[in-house]
Amino acid sequence: MKKYILAAAMFAALPSLAHAQEEAAPDGTPAFGVEPYVGILGGWHSFDRRSEFGSVPGETIMSGAIVSGVAGVNVPLGPVFVGVEGNATKGWADIDWEYGVKGRFGARAGESGMIFASAGYQWVNGKQGWPNRKDWMYGVGVEVGPKDIGLGGVTGNSGIRLRFQTETYDFDSFRPTAGVIFHF
Repeated sequence: MKKYILAAAMFAALPSLAHAQEEAAPDGTPAFGVEPYVGILGGWHSFDRRSEFGSVPGETIMSGAIVSGVAGVNVPLGPVFVGVEGNATKGWADIDWEYGVKGRFGARAGESGMIFASAGYQWVNGKQGWPNRKDWMYGVGVEVGPKDIGLGGVTGNSGIRLRFQTETYDFDSFRPTAGVIFHF
């Protein structure tokens, strides 16, 4: 008898499961699933003179231009999402390399955009006498999709988005970046 009740309950749940599969985000992509992505960002990383990097004779603060490759995955949950992202960053001037991993959470915005916050761990390798350190990294950002900037007819749901974000290394630095993200 229990088997029949369980089978009837599963059969009754099928329409709601089918409906969940049909739901879509504002840009037409599935509302639930997994969205991997890669991207490239460029910007500047400037550390506060009171940061844990200290000082180097003849230098005032540790800073430099950066180019960052990112890869991650978002898990959409209807109008919001959670995700994880890693980065490998090449620096110039006082920064040699940066590496990091962080969690992300946010909301979908407009037709194909996203607003997000992030937190994770970052390793920073200095050069020209600056030390290597690791600490927490926090950030906020926005991704603007093609439909949001008037390119919907050109690219459709290709997953190309412009990202603008700013991050801070343990609240001792300012790291604005911008670039292109390719969602799959």
